[in-house]
Amino acid sequence: MLPADLSRVVLHRFSPVRPGERGTADYLDPFGDGTAAYPFRRWVSGECEIGFPATELVPSWDAVTPPGTWLEVELSGRTADGSRTKWYVMGRWAHDEDAIHRTSLPGQGDDDAEVAVDTLVARRPWTAFRLRLTLYGDGDAEVRAAEVMASAVRAGPVRDGTAGPGEAPGTELPVPRRSQNVHAGHHPQWDGGGESWCGPAAVTMLLEYWGRGPGPEELSWVDPADPCPAVDHAARHMYDHSYQGTGNWPFGIAYACRYGLTGFVTRLRSLAELERLIGAGVPVITSQSFREHELPGSGYSTSGHLMVVVGFTEDGDVVANDPAAPRDETVRRVYPRAAFENVWLRGSSSGGIVYIVHPPDVPLPPSDGNW
Repeated sequence: MLPADLSRVVLHRFSPVRPGERGTADYLDPFGDGTAAYPFRRWVSGECEIGFPATELVPSWDAVTPPGTWLEVELSGRTADGSRTKWYVMGRWAHDEDAIHRTSLPGQGDDDAEVAVDTLVARRPWTAFRLRLTLYGDGDAEVRAAEVMASAVRAGPVRDGTAGPGEAPGTELPVPRRSQNVHAGHHPQWDGGGESWCGPAAVTMLLEYWGRGPGPEELSWVDPADPCPAVDHAARHMYDHSYQGTGNWPFGIAYACRYGLTGFVTRLRSLAELERLIGAGVPVITSQSFREHELPGSGYSTSGHLMVVVGFTEDGDVVANDPAAPRDETVRRVYPRAAFENVWLRGSSSGGIVYIVHPPDVPLPPSDGNW
């Protein structure tokens, strides 16, 4: 049984997904040239019990969207008093943008919930949910897998998780190091340029670690003098036009899955869980916010930032590839265990949000339901 001071997290996985209902619908792209009619195929999950009153839900997906096709992801819930909610759009996504512009959808809030970019925030806690996936357009589009992470993040201070090294002391995975800041000023139409590209840089590190990523033809539009064209490519294909950023969590997962990986967004509840993944050879992208003094060695403050945890020292401190570094050569950082755990797990930060991405034939270690 989990300690009472841990956040409650459950991950529901759906695979295979075989859309059945068919029809035609008009879509007005708010960033495009007008309304277009699209044939669609739709799949709706059964009602999924969460097991506790959840306050946040985050979906993620692995989808193939050939030119002219796109995916809409929606959630609906049942609140603790038994009432049912409307459907909330959690994203309109395509790898390329020849059909629509990739976007989240603000302005959906009501008494039951609101959508904060990539996260459904339940104003009345949900005890069950349904997932709806709709593929639009002609072509061989498919959803290979989908996940929904439901959680109730502890509101109090982070418990003491600093008691020495865990399962992976002295383990450091050979993850390539990529700085976002070597791309400063590149393609400002996507989140203002490389100085904001922590997500694309982090996802590119994982792709390169697993030997995956875009090939030369896909990168042909990038300046050959670019220090890492794959980071620019990731920024272009992760960009959320409504949010106007490249940090949409499920968009990052969907981008990585295009290259033969499987992945999902979830929450971890301790560094011990993260160490279990490192011990299995799986680096993890973590999301955190902090002031400079809260994370010694960072040299900056942030309201939200992604980095890749690649290992632990013999003493249990965190080894991270931090893309906020000025150069690739300075991306490797060692952060004090207690400080890192606090800025990552606390409810005022991300509450332990992570991206877990790996090849399908690389198994994950056992978990308590959050992966």
